[in-house]
Amino acid sequence: MSSSLPRAVRLPINRCNLPAAILGSLTFQRHPVALKLDGVEELHHLLFSRLTALNDPGERAEMFMAHMAATFSLDDPEAAGYSPSHGRAKANYLRILRGWSFDADGREGAVLKGWVESRFGLLPRHHGAPIRDFSGPVYRHYLEQRSGGLYNTNSLEAQFDLLYAWCQYELCCRWPGAMHLTLYRGVNRMGNYEVLGEADSRQRIVLLNSLNSFTRERERACEFGDHILQVQVPLSKVFFFHGLLPGTLGGEAEFGVIGGVYEVNISML
Repeated sequence: MSSSLPRAVRLPINRCNLPAAILGSLTFQRHPVALKLDGVEELHHLLFSRLTALNDPGERAEMFMAHMAATFSLDDPEAAGYSPSHGRAKANYLRILRGWSFDADGREGAVLKGWVESRFGLLPRHHGAPIRDFSGPVYRHYLEQRSGGLYNTNSLEAQFDLLYAWCQYELCCRWPGAMHLTLYRGVNRMGNYEVLGEADSRQRIVLLNSLNSFTRERERACEFGDHILQVQVPLSKVFFFHGLLPGTLGGEAEFGVIGGVYEVNISML
């Protein structure tokens, strides 16, 4: 039973405090630590120092969104160099997250998977179809969508950096002392997953996609497939979650989970 992240699905460098070989391993799932993106908390230290004075999640969300808008001129795109003939002023972190929630295999999904690839060193395993050949048409299509989604935008990946750092801060506030959350995902065919090992008939070691949708509600997961994956997800691998930004991420109580090797329990409806 393999617990390590295969060499072919990771980059040798990333922008994180741990290499992909470690953060993508089964050992990390079982014994997680905090993940820090290079320079993000240092660059935005005033935001995080001010957040400590707020006990209300709604007030923290308002402060974060105001800081994001001011830092990236989201309400004044001309100040960031936008003109009607150049740039995509409305392509910000909120629109990308909404696009992901509608279609994880669309352009917005490619942008987010590309961010995970860049920051954590985890290559995508699925984008509209399985990615097994990094010179093949599926991966090229992903690259085209990723580059098209980033072209002429306003530091989208830096916006995601800050979103991840704040999500981690907020998770620690809401689940103090916790290292894992029990999350669920409904699937129709287990054959679409890369199984690296099998402990018993209900437990598998699988390689998940670079970014995945999960939910805290098993009943909601049942709406998306007759196989239910139950996973102990490290908090440090949660990129965003339903309720993080009130009124912006609704629907399916979704959690965006960074991939790698995971031990999953499988049940049937």
